[in-house]
Amino acid sequence: MHDYSRFLNVYANVPAKLRDGIVAVIDDIPFSWNAAYIEIAGDTEIGHKIYQQLIKMEII
Repeated sequence: MHDYSRFLNVYANVPAKLRDGIVAVIDDIPFSWNAAYIEIAGDTEIGHKIYQQLIKMEII
């Protein structure tokens, strides 16, 4: 399992009303904060891609 603590720290501070907003697009599929959380917490391949994109975009 990967260490996704950087994502979790930021996610915890995103207001609940904003968590439905799109935060990343992977393979032309948009992911909200909530969907990203599910993918990252599930340690999926898509979750890893989302995590890497968020780092690249300097969101986390």
